[in-house]
Amino acid sequence: MECTIRPAREDDADGISEVILRALRETNARDYTDAIIERIAHSFGPDSVRQLIGTRTVFVATVDSRVVGTAGLDGSVVRTVFVAPDIQARGIGKRLMVEVERIARERNIPALTLSSSVTAETFYARLGFRTVRDSYHNDERTIVMERELDDAP
Repeated sequence: MECTIRPAREDDADGISEVILRALRETNARDYTDAIIERIAHSFGPDSVRQLIGTRTVFVATVDSRVVGTAGLDGSVVRTVFVAPDIQARGIGKRLMVEVERIARERNIPALTLSSSVTAETFYARLGFRTVRDSYHNDERTIVMERELDDAP
């Protein structure tokens, strides 16, 4: 499977939205209630994704021109890392994170932070992120994690 990581374009918004919504509803649904999933999903329609592309650094992973993953960098905060459920656990998320870290280093960002879903906590831990604290938005639990960029996992 040939995967390409590149900066997102506005015309990727539909594909990015589809990946995020599928991952939320198929993967994250194991750890969160339907109400939480739908509340989060509401923020990732194509128009919202187009706005994100305009305000932060967003990457896509593509296979045969199909968007299969996304990750973003907003200052020193990693945001919106998702991979299509049908190809998860094949290294695409890791490749997206390598690109995010490369850009962060170019920008002299010393450390990255993120709010991990319960679902993705192990993924980030394997990449060298450490848990800082739990965070709650109503009944939604996320895990705030960070990683210094001068250390390699």
